[in-house]
Amino acid sequence: MTRNLDLILKDIRSCRICRETPAGAPLGHEPRPVLRVSSTARLAVYGQAPGARVHKSGTPFTDPSGVRLRQWMGVTDEEFYDARRVSIIPMGFCFPGYNAKGADLPPRKECAPKWRDDLMKALPQFEVVLLVGGYAQAWHLAANAKRNLSDTVADWRQITARPGQPRYWPVPHPSWRNNGWLKQRPWFEDELLPALRRDVRCVLSGH
Repeated sequence: MTRNLDLILKDIRSCRICRETPAGAPLGHEPRPVLRVSSTARLAVYGQAPGARVHKSGTPFTDPSGVRLRQWMGVTDEEFYDARRVSIIPMGFCFPGYNAKGADLPPRKECAPKWRDDLMKALPQFEVVLLVGGYAQAWHLAANAKRNLSDTVADWRQITARPGQPRYWPVPHPSWRNNGWLKQRPWFEDELLPALRRDVRCVLSGH
């Protein structure tokens, strides 16, 4: 039996599992789950986990990575943040903190196993989904994911052509840390992004 979406979201927004019953060291700050979900959106973005700026703002992708992601998608800020049309569901709902080098830690291990299956079952209407980063790709593509992110994104034509819904688009994280990756793979901007933008525009326009 599929749980009611509103009840699932209420439970997610009050979740403290990473502080009270963590898988390893507890989260070093107060949880603040960040996601935007509706039962009407046909387009979704499955990201990694909120960064520090998003933890403060409570709104996903309010950072330079978000600017680049919206450029990749070919959408305006207004379109991107219209929850009736676009859902944003990271693999980990809370900012995980920094590692010793100052980079964001991976999504918390407790989050996806606890919430993701119920949430996906309550959102069967998604038609197009961006899988942003290796964590979302490994979880949602499972055996169809390649041995690393580069190979998975390079396989985008086969992945998007798979039968059934939703149609997954694998992309790297839009962080500046991936600038070198992008420069080495011009096909991403020349071939994948134009096709992605057409698909995004099609689903947003209701076609």
